[in-house]
Amino acid sequence: MPPKLSGPMLPPASGDLPKQAVVLLHGYGSDGSDLIGLAPHWQGVLPDALFVSPNAPEQCRQLASGFQWFDIAFEGDRLTSRQEGVKAARPVLVQFLEDLWSQTGIGPEQTILAGFSQGAMMALHVGLSLDRPLMGVIGFSGAFVPPEGFGSTAFAKPPVCLVHGDMDEVVDPEFSADAEVALRLAGYEVSYHVSLDVGHGIAPDGLAFATDFIARVAAK
Repeated sequence: MPPKLSGPMLPPASGDLPKQAVVLLHGYGSDGSDLIGLAPHWQGVLPDALFVSPNAPEQCRQLASGFQWFDIAFEGDRLTSRQEGVKAARPVLVQFLEDLWSQTGIGPEQTILAGFSQGAMMALHVGLSLDRPLMGVIGFSGAFVPPEGFGSTAFAKPPVCLVHGDMDEVVDPEFSADAEVALRLAGYEVSYHVSLDVGHGIAPDGLAFATDFIARVAAK
């Protein structure tokens, strides 16, 4: 059995029972309390949404106070490390989503999966490997590791939002540019934004772009 994830959670701003869910996946060496900070920016467009930001399943090898979805190889073949890491962590996140849906009655179609950096890699890999479409998938400063069978009819095609700073020195911004091309060619609806003169982080313009994306997909 994969380990159970837990982390900070915010109830709907409306005070009503949740009708949507936003799952926020933090980056390497961080924790759920970091990315739950996005919730106040999005509660205006999703007042009935439950926001939850689980801690990744492993203690971070480099930063003892944080967590990791998978270990990072700072030496050697980083691409293989990333590919193997997201695949190994996938069942943990899928189980978390299935538990969330069964406990709340919220379905995939009313769920947004968003992540930053390593969390964005998880959001894109898992969110695009489900047989039912999510409301949307958002990747900030990440990369797309295609799931096995990508491009087949087995997977649903949720709308995707990609945001990346052009000065990112941690995760090459070309990863998001490549992801946009690959996803468009595979028939996905992609919203793509580059934040100018921005490093490894979420700038106000990138956050506003993602907020507009959420407003659009929520209105469908």
